[in-house]
Amino acid sequence: MTNDAFYNRVSADRITSRQIDELIGIARGLCADGTLNEQEVEYLQKWLACNAAISDQPIIRTLFDRTNAILADGMITQDERADLFDTLNSLAERDFELGEVLKPTTLPLCDPVPDISFAGRRFAFTGTFNFGQRKDCERAVIERGGMAGGLVQTTDFLVIGAYATESWKHSSMGTKIIKACDWRDQGISVAIVSEQHWSAYL
Repeated sequence: MTNDAFYNRVSADRITSRQIDELIGIARGLCADGTLNEQEVEYLQKWLACNAAISDQPIIRTLFDRTNAILADGMITQDERADLFDTLNSLAERDFELGEVLKPTTLPLCDPVPDISFAGRRFAFTGTFNFGQRKDCERAVIERGGMAGGLVQTTDFLVIGAYATESWKHSSMGTKIIKACDWRDQGISVAIVSEQHWSAYL
């Protein structure tokens, strides 16, 4: 490795480390009062816009895309607010593998994993997704002849977003997962699958 290449790599590592430390600090500040308002989301988007162009961290690019999508229609829904809060809170607690997904063994996924079909099947989504916002995931299902909406006893598949964390039980998505687990234990046919498994069938 040439000296120039070495110094460029070291410089990039320092920038990335500083960005992540700053992002964690921002996440802690935004989550401190237990909620997110529109001004806070806009502030986060501006910070991400400044940093995404010089970052190779997947979480920064993912968050930038997510905040852009959330703000695009000029209205932040309660689901969007809750999903973003959970993601930022995970960062604030360092309960997050940056740019990585949670290992499947830490979530109550079906084992063996079921095959997925879409026509006539009902899907519910929870968590934060690589694929896009929840409405993007729901649209993908509907385009393939399926149905999408809230978790009910006739739901065929509950799909958990890739950016789940070890503290999922204490996040907003935990309620859905626990309910689906209870129904599954009672013999109600709801399959719990990861985003990676679901997206492989798209």
